[in-house]
Amino acid sequence: MSRSFLRPAVVVLAGALLAAGCSAGSTASPGGGAGTGPDAPLRIGLTAEPANLDFTRTDGAAIPEALLVNVYEGLVALDQQTGEIVPALAESWTVSPDGLVYDFTLREGVTFSNGEPFTADDVKFSIERVQSDEWTISLKDGMSVVSGVEVVSPTQARVTLAQPSNSWLFRMTTRIGAMFDPSGVGDLANTAVGTGPYAVAEFRRGDALVLARRADYWGEAPAIGQVVLQYFDDATAATNALLTDGIDVIGTVQAPESLAQFEGDDRFQVIEGTTNGEVTLAMNNAAGPTSDPRVRRAIAMAIDHEAVLSTAWAGRGTLIDTMVPPTDPWYQPLPDVTPFDPDAARALLAEAGTPNPTLRFRIANLPYAVASAQVVQSQLAAVGIDAQIEPLEFPARWLEEVLTNADYDLSIVAHVEPRDIRTFGNPQYYWRYDNAEVQRLLAESEQGTQEQQVSALQEVGRRIAEDAAADWLFLLPNLIVADVDVQGLPENRIGEALDLTALSRG
Repeated sequence: MSRSFLRPAVVVLAGALLAAGCSAGSTASPGGGAGTGPDAPLRIGLTAEPANLDFTRTDGAAIPEALLVNVYEGLVALDQQTGEIVPALAESWTVSPDGLVYDFTLREGVTFSNGEPFTADDVKFSIERVQSDEWTISLKDGMSVVSGVEVVSPTQARVTLAQPSNSWLFRMTTRIGAMFDPSGVGDLANTAVGTGPYAVAEFRRGDALVLARRADYWGEAPAIGQVVLQYFDDATAATNALLTDGIDVIGTVQAPESLAQFEGDDRFQVIEGTTNGEVTLAMNNAAGPTSDPRVRRAIAMAIDHEAVLSTAWAGRGTLIDTMVPPTDPWYQPLPDVTPFDPDAARALLAEAGTPNPTLRFRIANLPYAVASAQVVQSQLAAVGIDAQIEPLEFPARWLEEVLTNADYDLSIVAHVEPRDIRTFGNPQYYWRYDNAEVQRLLAESEQGTQEQQVSALQEVGRRIAEDAAADWLFLLPNLIVADVDVQGLPENRIGEALDLTALSRG
């Protein structure tokens, strides 16, 4: 196995494991019972459960995984097969020659799930709300380039940028581009009012999120009337549920070794696709032993990434060398930057004056992170590093102590937000990486031609790898197992959403 695009990769989502129960006012009845008829709920087993329904104030990917595209829509969306930006609530748009003014023509006849019409006033409200204190997650920074939003007419919205931005429209395909109704944001943690084809019918704490098809949806109605997202914190339980008809789909396989029993069984199908989720060994760049770049490079060179992938995830995945998946335009293999070299790792540790450091290895308590940490711990021990593993409940404790407070030396979590190489330009992000040249290159990549953008971001990728700002273990494979009659499952997961709109039963 080499550090190249060996096979498609996937997201294992870094979302929440605890949920707050709520009801969102749908007329659909809750699902969860077995059944295979045309009107039976489609039951999908997932691992990372939303802590609540508010992705404007709650980090992690579990909430947008469930709600984006399905419940909330944006002006534009990301085509999961091609990675292209395609129309959504905006049927078309134009961009001024100087790249500063975006004019969106909105679809007519669109309503929110509470019956309110969607208009350009909602575009203005939604974008300005991202820029306000109501949004608290770090991704909101993607809207900082907007200098103004104008309501030209009920179906025409004009967005003006302070400066040209090559990434702004792409970022509008993520959660920051979701459109909200002003009367539907009073209790986002417990209610979700969107324009999408589904509404939240029920949220059962520690169990399931039930989505029901809207009868008044503006577009083509999905074939499945009700989808039950069933959450499991144990991979064996999810496998057994599929084998015993407790669910119809395992949306994120957490035990790759279990696939053998499905691959030879004609009752099931196995799907493997591509995503942009990087399983990342984070290193604290500002505190503790890992603040020394020699120690970070030693850690990266002590890790046999092929062995990590083979042992922790049954060899199903893609090795990468920096924070860029093969689906990004600026992908480049960098196998020689920090090659596996235990002797060089020991020499770097000695040079740094820390031949036997003890590190706090505070990881998310998710299957891929736990399995990977055990392999990494053993490999680091071979060069004299004592990495003391501490699994943290995810998301609440990990988000608070690692992501927010940066109280760690090493950590592991899967980063699933699209094109998240830009996090290395934020010294306050939990890497605590502060490099003026990287920040300059990231700013430069926002302007100029596509070729200039690619060149700048390739240089960023190389620099963060050379600095060992983090270490990238592998891209998780998109392993979906489903009953053979389930159709329309997404082969690729290169955005934040699990798109349920094309699902059907054959």
